[in-house]
Amino acid sequence: MSLFLTDIKKYKKYSKKPAIILFFTTQGLWAIFVYRISNYIFKSKFLGILKKPLLLVAIIFQKGIEIMTGISIPYSCSIGHSFYIGHFGGIILNSNAKIGDNCNISQGVTIGVSGRGDKRGVPILGDNIYVGANAVLAGKIKIGNNCVIAANSLVVESIKNNATVIGVPAKVINQLGSKGYI
Repeated sequence: MSLFLTDIKKYKKYSKKPAIILFFTTQGLWAIFVYRISNYIFKSKFLGILKKPLLLVAIIFQKGIEIMTGISIPYSCSIGHSFYIGHFGGIILNSNAKIGDNCNISQGVTIGVSGRGDKRGVPILGDNIYVGANAVLAGKIKIGNNCVIAANSLVVESIKNNATVIGVPAKVINQLGSKGYI
């Protein structure tokens, strides 16, 4: 639950609202909460024979959240601390996606599988990443730390630290990093 507390702290920082208000009114936080519990069950080595039934219940809750909010975060993906979803709706994360610490994603974002042969895979995102609205990150790529992915960009190539990318396909436009976005 300590990871979820970092998520709440980040939401509080942006909104200046009490945690209880955020918890009951913020769809992105609902999705993160259900993900954190489901992921804990998935990774747990202590639940024994209860693990599968608990995971089934968690999956049902995840599906409910997905239907209500349009946010799909599978229990098996990996998300670091202080995760923030700016607006709800149309967010799809692949079950093998890896997202680092202190990342923000906006509505309409897809982080998914793509490619052929050795290039087939799922993105790995570093720390302090901002992903703008309706951006798509696909394939066996690595996004470095402190990057900004502009809205409506299609990222299919790896990006080095501190890059800002924009376009279809996404191209680096500067090396200013994500400070100020996160």
